[in-house]
Amino acid sequence: MKFSNSLIKGKLIKRYKRFLADIELENGEVIIAHCANPGSMLYLKKPGSEVWVSPAQNPNRKLKYTWELIRTNGTLIGLNTGLPNKIVEEAVQKGLIAELTGYDSLKREVKYGKNSRIDILLQRPNLPNCYLEVKSVTLKRPGKGTRLAEFPDSVTARGTKHLQQLSDQVANGDRGVMLYLVQREDCNQLSIAGDIDPNYSEAFSAAWKAGVEMLCYGCSISPEEIKIKRKLEIII
Repeated sequence: MKFSNSLIKGKLIKRYKRFLADIELENGEVIIAHCANPGSMLYLKKPGSEVWVSPAQNPNRKLKYTWELIRTNGTLIGLNTGLPNKIVEEAVQKGLIAELTGYDSLKREVKYGKNSRIDILLQRPNLPNCYLEVKSVTLKRPGKGTRLAEFPDSVTARGTKHLQQLSDQVANGDRGVMLYLVQREDCNQLSIAGDIDPNYSEAFSAAWKAGVEMLCYGCSISPEEIKIKRKLEIII
């Protein structure tokens, strides 16, 4: 997925009120950027860090910039949780995710379950429907393994609900797939952070036993694009 506009480099001043960040651009201008990430962003909000923002395409938007990337310990990390669905969609269409090939229809945001929308629905005649949820992963904690990513980075009741609903689809004869997209290049494994959200950890185990397929893929990241790079191991 290529960024539609060239990203602008700056320096993080602070993240606050969850969805806002003060950033100083290289020209000295201080801006307020939209932070499209509802998580805690542990270890990803150190003042003075190199960051990149995208300019808004809508001239009427209140906040004129969106915070896209940060560099931490030499690694670029994608922060925008609004992008992973598009990244995965492009990867599926290009046949880069082996487990999700063989379908001839891809739809986004289809209603299913209990007042929910599936991120991606894959279909083909004579095949079970494939309900695919995508989660953005950015957490990597010191002392938890030098190349270990973790999810979630905060309590996520919504994420727990998605696991339960995927289990329901499997019970109905469909495929249910949870794909964790690690938006950083310094990890080769993923585990569930049960100490951060025990309920999510329990739901993950239950969904796994119910037949929900768990996938994890890592990305290559630059200020020009983010794309699927390779499959990563999930530690159960």
